Amino acid sequence: MLLIPAIDLKDGQCVRLKQGDMDQSTVFSDDPAAMARNWVSKGARRVHLVDLNGAFAGKPKNEAAIRRVLQEVGDEVDVQLGGGIRDLDTIERYLDAGLRYVIIGTAAVKNPGFLQDACTAFPGHIIVGLDAKDGKVATDGWSKLTGHEVVDLGRKFEDYGVESIIYTDIGRDGMLSGINIEATVKLAQALTIPVIASGGLSNLEDIRQLCAVEDEGVEGVICGRSIYSGDLDFEAAQRLADELNG
Repeated sequence: MLLIPAIDLKDGQCVRLKQGDMDQSTVFSDDPAAMARNWVSKGARRVHLVDLNGAFAGKPKNEAAIRRVLQEVGDEVDVQLGGGIRDLDTIERYLDAGLRYVIIGTAAVKNPGFLQDACTAFPGHIIVGLDAKDGKVATDGWSKLTGHEVVDLGRKFEDYGVESIIYTDIGRDGMLSGINIEATVKLAQALTIPVIASGGLSNLEDIRQLCAVEDEGVEGVICGRSIYSGDLDFEAAQRLADELNG
């Protein structure tokens, strides 16, 4: 079970948003590279970056900070990035800089042809982020709810050749209310590619529940607010996951 610490970037700083609201952000560090180093030193084997400004602008906005993170830890662990990635040139530039995985969210739903092209051009490097509420996929920084069912889109994107899917329950994100295990497992069971859980991780009990369904295809979990607020001790959580699932 991969526990993947999230570093959300806004104006070059490491922040956390509450339910995706850019006006409700808490700054945790003005040095994202040092924050990445901190999590790697505590046992992280992958790091999750989000260019929040980029997600809202539709183009990269925190590239300098992202490159510093890659220089700091990119040789030691896999780094994945989402937010504002809308063209193949951007993907190529980030992969050349040392990024392991590119996460495509809104663009995957709105422009599936682009996703298909990305999977063809960069096999093994493309992850899709599906953000959903009550089983329906949301786009545009969660501001728009679509009529698409999560499972239907997951199957479609699996056929395109995506590496894995990050499934976020947006009703729980940043709320410390627990992972939506049932919906995550439902998606994982419908696919053969791995699913990464996201949204609501709060304590060690969540880790135990996730480890219990790892065999269903749940590969990991994004760790956000809980590891910054201190509700979850990341080092202890990764140790527990390793003990439970080896």
